[in-house]
Amino acid sequence: MLDNDIERVIYSRDQIQQRVKELGKQLTHDYAGNKNLVVVDVLTGASLFTIDLLEHMDVYCRMDFVDVSSYKGGTSSTGTVTLLHDLKNDIKGKDVLICEDIVDTGRTLKFLMDLLDGRGANSIKVCTMLDKPSGRLVDAKADYVGFNVPNEFLVGYGLDYDGYYRNLPYVGVLKPEVYEHHND
Repeated sequence: MLDNDIERVIYSRDQIQQRVKELGKQLTHDYAGNKNLVVVDVLTGASLFTIDLLEHMDVYCRMDFVDVSSYKGGTSSTGTVTLLHDLKNDIKGKDVLICEDIVDTGRTLKFLMDLLDGRGANSIKVCTMLDKPSGRLVDAKADYVGFNVPNEFLVGYGLDYDGYYRNLPYVGVLKPEVYEHHND
């Protein structure tokens, strides 16, 4: 049923899992011996990615969550980032790895990095499943990138439109007619 709303698949389940495994190995290498790592999952979109990634990271780490919003159910960022759920733990002196589903305009990422930096994080790195450099409006960059993606509206593997499609096991382009009717 959901598949009928997808114009085309950009990355298959197998491609995603292979890339997540590679990222996990790289992070295991880069954070070897570190016992101050806090992995911050950006809810809700990055949750599937973060969980899969953690399975491939053989490091000591704690996990925490933030929820921010800049879309409000639409297909483009409103330009305003709102913190909906804050971290439960103090990150002062900790090494932070932010896990994102997609870096698009960069506003959410810049907001989070500034917030965590202001709280005294020792270091802040970013791991994103998808990076859309052509959508960037502010200076924000991921340190670890699963895939660079075209400037199209993507759903699946955590990415949503109006709360739906997160459960697709792949990343695909949503047919424009699906969201054009909702924006009227």
